[in-house]
Amino acid sequence: MTITASMVNELRGMTGAGMMDCKKALVETDGDMNKAVEVLRERGIAKAAKKQSRIAAEGLIECYIHMGGSMAALVEGNCETDFVAKNPEFKEFLHNVAMQVVANRPLCVSIDEVPADKLNEERAIYRAQLLNEGKPEAMIDRIVEGKINKYYEEVVLLEQVYIKDPDGKKKVKDVLADLTAKIGEKLTIRRFTLMIMGEGLEKRNDDFAAEVAAQMGQK
Repeated sequence: MTITASMVNELRGMTGAGMMDCKKALVETDGDMNKAVEVLRERGIAKAAKKQSRIAAEGLIECYIHMGGSMAALVEGNCETDFVAKNPEFKEFLHNVAMQVVANRPLCVSIDEVPADKLNEERAIYRAQLLNEGKPEAMIDRIVEGKINKYYEEVVLLEQVYIKDPDGKKKVKDVLADLTAKIGEKLTIRRFTLMIMGEGLEKRNDDFAAEVAAQMGQK
């Protein structure tokens, strides 16, 4: 199939990759745009992985406040240079991640931060459910681990589907890897904080009618 300049430009616009990389990906996939995107994404992840040994000590803290001020999230993102800390794409990404924290309420940033006791508790619950359903003992461990992977997608920020992905397929870690490859520096999400108005406070729940009756009875 003939790879045209317009195809290369289209793929470049979709991925932010260089023209030669886009052309090679299109040649390898016989012009299939979706497959070419996947090829570039996989290569981007590989390139990003090579940068993980670098030190990312610069960065910024981005905030998202939910309408009405009832909830807010702070997200700290790190990079290698102060220049990238000012990058609009990096800032926008962290803002979207803060929005994601408010919307999805993850428990932690990465899988290795999930407490071991919490995982053991989840495994025990899944195992008991499967035994009650009559699943064969030989299959249970495999099914349990599949459920644990689904659990990660619910509670681990990097494993969640990125809230701004139009196709609803890319995870936060995929978007972070793509941005790392595009910018050319190690980028990380270090931590986040979710604040919910009134959380942890004992809320007043008065029975107004009973209060009035009590006051009248005292007269």
